[in-house]
Amino acid sequence: MSPDATAARSVWTSILVAAAATLLLQACGGDSGVSPLPPPPPPPSPPVARLAFLDQPGTAESQATLDPAIRVALQDAFGSTVTTASSEVTIALAANPTGATLSGTTTVRAVSGIATFSDLSLERPGNGFALLAQSAGLPPAASAEFSVRLTYVLVSAGGAHSCGVTVAGFAYCWGTSGEGQVGDGTFANRHVSTPVPGRLSFAQLSAGTSHTCGVTTSHAAYCWGANGQGQLGDGTTDMRPFPSRIAADPIFNQISAGVLHSCGVTTGGVAYCWGLNQSGQLGDSAGIQWLRPAPVVGGLTFVQVSAGDDHSCGVTADRRALCWGDNFYGQLGDGTNTARLVPTRVAGDLSFVQVSASWTHTCGITADGRAYCWGSGGAGRLGDGTNVGRPTPTEVAGALRFVEVSAGFSHSCAVTPGDAAYCWGSNANGGLGDGTTIERNAPTLVVGEVHFLHVSAGDQHTCGVTTDHAVYCWGGNIFGQLGDGTTTDRLTPTRVVP
Repeated sequence: MSPDATAARSVWTSILVAAAATLLLQACGGDSGVSPLPPPPPPPSPPVARLAFLDQPGTAESQATLDPAIRVALQDAFGSTVTTASSEVTIALAANPTGATLSGTTTVRAVSGIATFSDLSLERPGNGFALLAQSAGLPPAASAEFSVRLTYVLVSAGGAHSCGVTVAGFAYCWGTSGEGQVGDGTFANRHVSTPVPGRLSFAQLSAGTSHTCGVTTSHAAYCWGANGQGQLGDGTTDMRPFPSRIAADPIFNQISAGVLHSCGVTTGGVAYCWGLNQSGQLGDSAGIQWLRPAPVVGGLTFVQVSAGDDHSCGVTADRRALCWGDNFYGQLGDGTNTARLVPTRVAGDLSFVQVSASWTHTCGITADGRAYCWGSGGAGRLGDGTNVGRPTPTEVAGALRFVEVSAGFSHSCAVTPGDAAYCWGSNANGGLGDGTTIERNAPTLVVGEVHFLHVSAGDQHTCGVTTDHAVYCWGGNIFGQLGDGTTTDRLTPTRVVP
C-alpha cells in the first residue's frame, strides 16, 4: 500500500473512532462525567507535485504588459490546485528567438496555491517565445509558445535614422547613431528596429537630422542625440544617447526636430523653439541662441509647428500658415527672400491644416486637401511640374487631394484619402519609391501593393506606416536607416524588421 493510501486510512480510522465514542456517550445518557473526545484534525493537504500555467500568454505587444496576467498554479498529482501552498514561483524565458529581455516581477509567492505575475513584458518582437515556471523541488513547467509584435501608429524619417511609435506608446529607432540619435544608450548604428529604453509612453515623435524628440502621453517632452547647439532643450550642449527631459518643462502637445533646432506647441497653443538661431529660426525676434525652450513671439495660438534647417513654420488655430527664419530660397513663402526673426504669414490667404518645413523648401496641406509647396525648386522638390523656385505657395501638380505632406531634404511625399502614397523630387537613392532613380518634378505613385496611413520624408530615404500598422521604408540605406537588417538601398517599399 502506498504511503498516501496509508495516511488516508489512518485519518478515516480516527474519524470513525471519534464518531463511535460520541454515539456511546449519547447512549449512556449524555453527560456521564466522561469528557468527549476532541474533534479530529483536518485532513492533511495533498503534496504539491507540479506547476501548471492557468493563463497562457497570447499574442503580445512589445513592451506592453502581458494581458491577461500570467497565473501559475501549484497542483497535486491529480491536477487540483493545492490551496494551502504558498511557495515562491519564478518565471523565466524558456524560448527566446530574438534575445529579448523579460521585464517585470519575475519571482512571486503563491497565494492560495496560485502565483500571479501582473507586470511581465518583452521589449523585442518575434515568434516562438515561451515562458518557464520554476519552484524549488518541483519540475519546471513551460507555457505554450506565443508571439510578440510591433504595431506602429507613426514613423518619422530623419537625416540617416528613423524612429516609430507603437500602439502601446513605445519608441523604436534604427539607422545611424553616431551622436546617439537612436536613443538606446549607445552610439552604435542599428540596422533593425531597436527599443528606446525608459518605458516612456510616447504620443508623438520627430526624427531630425541628428537628434530625435518626442512628447509622452502625459505631455512631457524628451530629446536625445546631437546637442552641440542646444537642440535637445535640456539646458546644456551635452550629447545624449538616451532620452533627456526638456528643461523648463512646458506641457507639450506636439514637437518637431529640425537640423540644429527644435520647436514644439503646448497644450495651450503656445509655440516654443530652442537651439541654433543664426537665421531667426527660433522666432524670438532677437536671434538669440536658446538651450531651453523660448516662446515664439507674437501671441499666436498654434496647433502645429515644423522645424526645418534654418527656418520654421506653423499653423495657427485659425488655419493661417506662418514661417520665420532664413528665406534665401523663398522657403518662408511670403513672396520675398528676406529673413524674418518673427512669424510672418505665408502669402496667398490659403487655409492650412498642416505644414512641413525642410532644408530649403516647405510644403503644406489646405483645408480642402490640396498640397502646396514653396522655396527651392531644385530637383523638382516642389512638385509643380518644374524645377523652378517659388517664393509663394504653388499647388502641387496632378489635381490630387491629400491628407498629409512631408518635406524631406530634396524630395517630398504625401498620402491621399485613399491610402496611396505619392512622392516627387530627387530620387538618386530611390527615395521616391517608384522603383527607379529618376528625378520627378510631379507626384509619382509609390509602387507596390501597400496602403499607407502616414509617410515621412527624410534626407535620402522615406518611411511610412501602412493600414495594417507595419512600417515600410525605401531609398538610401548606408547606415541602416531603412531598418530591414541591411545597408542596401531600396527602390521600393521594404518592410522594417520588427
